[in-house]
Amino acid sequence: MTARGIRTDGDAEDLDVEEVLALVNEHNGHRASGDDAPAPAPQPRGARKADRDAPDRRHGDNPDRHHRATSWPEAREIAAHAALKATRAARRAPVSVSLDAALGLTLAAPLTALTDLPSFDTSAMDGWAVAGPGPWAVREEGVLAGHAEPETLTDGEAVRIATGARIPLDTTAVLRSEHGRTDTKGQLHATREIQHGQDIRPRGQECRNGDQLLPVGTLVTPAVLGLAAAAGYDTVTAVPRPRVEVLVLGDELLTEGLPHDGLIRDALGPMLPPWLRALGAEVTAVRRLGDDAKALHKALTKSGADLIVTTGGTAAGPVDHVHPTLERIGAELLVDGVKVRPGHPMLLARIKEDQHLVGLPGNPLAAVSGLLTLAEPLLRTLGARPAPEPYTMPLKDAAHGHPYDTRLIPVVLRGDHAVPLHYQGPAMLRGMAAADAVAVVPPGGARAGQEAELLDLPWATAGIEVCFT
Repeated sequence: MTARGIRTDGDAEDLDVEEVLALVNEHNGHRASGDDAPAPAPQPRGARKADRDAPDRRHGDNPDRHHRATSWPEAREIAAHAALKATRAARRAPVSVSLDAALGLTLAAPLTALTDLPSFDTSAMDGWAVAGPGPWAVREEGVLAGHAEPETLTDGEAVRIATGARIPLDTTAVLRSEHGRTDTKGQLHATREIQHGQDIRPRGQECRNGDQLLPVGTLVTPAVLGLAAAAGYDTVTAVPRPRVEVLVLGDELLTEGLPHDGLIRDALGPMLPPWLRALGAEVTAVRRLGDDAKALHKALTKSGADLIVTTGGTAAGPVDHVHPTLERIGAELLVDGVKVRPGHPMLLARIKEDQHLVGLPGNPLAAVSGLLTLAEPLLRTLGARPAPEPYTMPLKDAAHGHPYDTRLIPVVLRGDHAVPLHYQGPAMLRGMAAADAVAVVPPGGARAGQEAELLDLPWATAGIEVCFT
């Protein structure tokens, strides 16, 4: 790459991803974890205390596993901290990315103007460039955008000019088309008073060459791309997308047609890749392995992804091979079950210092719960993206809770209330497909009017995540 588009200040070129993340955290007022202990769970307006303080009790199909299960807020903190340790271990370096591939990334170097903006005096309106007091004699040839510098005007002269065109030297002002008229002799008259410099964008009005436009840690939005292009950039220096490989497990899954003979359609294969991309990941592969322990072992040991996401096989059934395979390859279980419904049997494992696995339950809504709980904070941290500010809204209707576990339920936002949706079963996606957000319901449930913490869905926010590139 040429130096064009990789302009940085000071030592910005030497920043690694961990340092970028620290700057992001500092800018957004978040704690930058510097030790091995996960940071305390955030406390958004009282939404999580009941969950954090809930007793660790055994119940369900596998009481021993539930006894080891991690609370929902702690699981999210562990996932984020695991990603931070992976970033340190790998010393992931920023990359130079073309503008058309940079949407959703985090700047790893300041965006510094490579030119004055505008780079010359330009017309802000269609009309006439005029010199001195009127009336004015109008030149025959006009001035268009994209053309070389026009001839200098003399007092009493005017020339037709288009928006964005270079201003002739000695121009007094631009007279808008709707504010001028020509008489029978071809003389131009102003129909209202004009001021010196009117409707002229002077060189450097927005910035001067060398000005810092945006700092390290800025999320690249469509507006950032436009600013970078206007400022002379072809590429930006950014934190690379974490690479994710999806392994779809289960012999019972169909990829087309209607369910039949005990076989069901795979909902996660089509859903997970775009969801993961919306969370900032580069999905490198989607592989269907069935219930094959050898195939799973080979896939885990051969993968070069930063994160492997598996679907199903996280419980203790006869064909649930995720736990035995992780044990066989010497992986470290960081989270083995989470006190959340749906999705309790999710897991997070460290395979290598810089590689992790998120095991999602096979039921679709339970898998979504696993994405929100473990994959989102891990991918966010790997991508050096700022953590969203927690917020709450009152529930329109009561939300039934689990006796001891946090519950995640899809909601729609109506006015100043969140309305819980039906079809909240672990295997159901009908409610989630209509949802704007997910409500975090503490153990025991929430009454109508009670404030509940909300998690935005990537495509329901007004930010960059609406793009699935």
